[in-house]
Amino acid sequence: MNQTLENPMKRAKRILAAMAALIVAAAMWLPCVHLFFARPASAFYVKEGLSLKARALAARHMQLWTDPQLRQKELDRMRVSNAEWDFMGRSYLVWALANMGLREPSSKPACLQTMDRIIDETQQLEQQKGIYFFLMPYAKERPYVVQPARSLFLDGEIALMLASRCVLEKKPEYEAALTGRVNLIVTGLRRSPHLALESYPDECWTFDHVVALAAIRMADYLDGRDHAVLSRDWVAMARSKLVHPVSGLLVSSFTIDGSPVIGPEGSSLWMVAHCLQLLDPGFARDQYDRARRQLGGSTLGFSYAREWPESWKGTADIDSGPIIPFLDISAGSSGMAFIGASAFGDAPFLAALNATIDFAGFPARKKDALKYCASNQVGDAALLYAATLGPIWDKVKEGWKP
Repeated sequence: MNQTLENPMKRAKRILAAMAALIVAAAMWLPCVHLFFARPASAFYVKEGLSLKARALAARHMQLWTDPQLRQKELDRMRVSNAEWDFMGRSYLVWALANMGLREPSSKPACLQTMDRIIDETQQLEQQKGIYFFLMPYAKERPYVVQPARSLFLDGEIALMLASRCVLEKKPEYEAALTGRVNLIVTGLRRSPHLALESYPDECWTFDHVVALAAIRMADYLDGRDHAVLSRDWVAMARSKLVHPVSGLLVSSFTIDGSPVIGPEGSSLWMVAHCLQLLDPGFARDQYDRARRQLGGSTLGFSYAREWPESWKGTADIDSGPIIPFLDISAGSSGMAFIGASAFGDAPFLAALNATIDFAGFPARKKDALKYCASNQVGDAALLYAATLGPIWDKVKEGWKP
């Protein structure tokens, strides 16, 4: 064989050998990658006190609310994409701080101070700029069916902020504001033939309804009223009208007349199941278990969550985030799955989710503070809530007499 043919063949053999070696190495090492990130679930969530990760996430959020320039930079970044994120970042942080104040009493004064700053600013912005300030632009494209226009998205989450703060420590002006919000929500639901209130024009969200009903439950704990019948009626309506017939999961959105629009979505369902724990624990467990089976996934020791069950395919949006092909992984659903796993004590799923975010979320640590570069303030606030949830709602469940 001449030299001109021999060299190309030798090169080809070397290339094939190298490729085979890479394949063998990948087959050996990829299943082990997760071991570098594997931690017990207690690295993220503990029943008492605060995990190291909760402390680090909280330190970052405290920085945001004490450093105006840092906070404005983060808010500007989020509001370019979605004004809702600005609002929801506030909500999740207040809810988390309420739990932190019970978990670690020495932190209670700092938690109360930050919560009050957030609540006061949020209510002031709503009063001065109107409901559209925290809503996406399409809210203005058509009028609300029910007038005067109100958004349950805002009313429910502000009510839950106020309620969480007052369960941690009562404050008369916040209790009065909470009563006002609850009265508006209760009156609206009772006037609606289908127990449905709009968040956007003729657009009702299951997420917003269960958040609002959880706030009402907490308000009852505080003021001694009883709206248990309203909660039972809403859950009965949801079981009848809002359950996707194939998956058995609650749909995400519906019209004012109770007609489903968008089917089950992971970016909504995990929080819905958590809120249902205050309303109907059996239904809550059913929804979590179904979501866990149909949305939860694991590959090579890393867990994640899909946005939709196989029986329903929606369209990727700002909440779902980009969908990773083949595995159908949703950043939004995977992040919210932390809330579900923590709330329902699913330690294996929580530990594997934690490994995933430490691997793929690009954690950035500065001194004692932690943020995830692949996330944003609202995503990290939801993680902080997942790492701290429990004490406030336990207090309500133990002390409330229906």
